[in-house]
Amino acid sequence: MSETAVTATTTFRERLYVTPWIWPLPLLAAGLLAAEVHMGFPGVRSWLPYVILLPLTVVLIVKMGSAKVEVSGGELRAGDAHIPLNLLGEAEIIAPEDRRKAMGPHLDPAAYVVHRGWVKPLVRVRVNDPDDPTPYWMISTRRPEELVAAIKS
Repeated sequence: MSETAVTATTTFRERLYVTPWIWPLPLLAAGLLAAEVHMGFPGVRSWLPYVILLPLTVVLIVKMGSAKVEVSGGELRAGDAHIPLNLLGEAEIIAPEDRRKAMGPHLDPAAYVVHRGWVKPLVRVRVNDPDDPTPYWMISTRRPEELVAAIKS
């Protein structure tokens, strides 16, 4: 899932996958919803909600974990966006205990955010581009020290 030094130009790569301990709750909810529909519509089509809802739930969980964070080729990529490293300023690690404030009252509405609730540490990277209205990027990562080092190098 997360790899470091994949190629000569990639200095950091991480996929923000959903941890396995989160999977049972949405699958249980989908199973209960399918059972409710089954009880309301018994007969031939009673299997239909299970066939639709359970695989759909798995697809949604996998899709939620598809965000990638990468530093390669002189760029920082997070989610669908990328920015050259020479336009970045200070990178700071936000501890898990400070995450609530950083993502709440202290968050600038113009910031670019790639946040996953199941990934506790955050990295805030200032943007020094005068033409970019985004003041900073806020990125979830399981390895904040490595990401900051890759951005600084």
